[in-house]
Amino acid sequence: MITGTFLDEISHDIPSANWGRDEWARDFAQMRADGIDTVILIRAGYKDRATFDSKVLRSLHSHLLVEEDLVALYLELAEQHGMDLWFGTYDSGKYWHSGRHMEEADLNIAFCDEVWQRHGRSGAFRGWYVCHEIDAFDPGVMQVYQKLAGHLKKSTGLPILISPYFRGAKQFDKTLSLDEHAEEWKQVFQKIQGYVDVVAFQDGNVEFGDLPRFLAINSRLAKEHGVQSWSNIETFDRDVHIKFPPIAWPKLRHKIQCALDAKVDKLITFEYSHFLSPNSMFPSAHTLHKRWREWMARSR
Repeated sequence: MITGTFLDEISHDIPSANWGRDEWARDFAQMRADGIDTVILIRAGYKDRATFDSKVLRSLHSHLLVEEDLVALYLELAEQHGMDLWFGTYDSGKYWHSGRHMEEADLNIAFCDEVWQRHGRSGAFRGWYVCHEIDAFDPGVMQVYQKLAGHLKKSTGLPILISPYFRGAKQFDKTLSLDEHAEEWKQVFQKIQGYVDVVAFQDGNVEFGDLPRFLAINSRLAKEHGVQSWSNIETFDRDVHIKFPPIAWPKLRHKIQCALDAKVDKLITFEYSHFLSPNSMFPSAHTLHKRWREWMARSR
């Protein structure tokens, strides 16, 4: 029932698996066997790290930390397995955090134009993921969404995805109530309508008992504004002291069921290769994969 996954190789909060071509090829084949038809690059660059040797990013970081062209590899494997790839943008870790939102947007426009020139002919290149995450209405980030997404839709014609998060008790001391969340996101949807095609909320920050109501709000607001509603089902565990191990199976099953009950359009995850794959660096991901596959077999 999970048919999409993020690809994370340059994160700042989970460890690298240090995979090369053979390891990625094996995992893409396993994803496809598990019903994954969509892969989403979480971000193509973060600060001085990148998934390919970008001229735009090297102008900012002469010591750009990059080894091979992972974008080309991911597109090749996605084409091979009949999967759609959504390309994740660049996070400067700087401009948009300091109120310089137009600089963030302009940098990404130049970067994405470079990417499109290099890889736009790939049949697997099916969308853009704007990686700048929010949990509530943010006027500055709305400018990034509108300017960057507007440019990408006009220049490529491809749809735009964002994946925001809840301001919930599992991460924040000061949270948003259900009514506050609804009001904040009503404003967001009004601003992104016509720019963003898919909103996939991360599901891990609110308590399990509250999740169904938050997902129902998201689904309703998305439908009212003509936006697809996906659920980004986190397959890592936020409830333990270690950041971040694969999630306990009963929690994952609960979150999948909540998303289905909310009638979202698609279930994706952050993130298959680390937390759900039988090829994962985490042994507990191997057994989580077994429990997930057993449950799917029983549910058919």
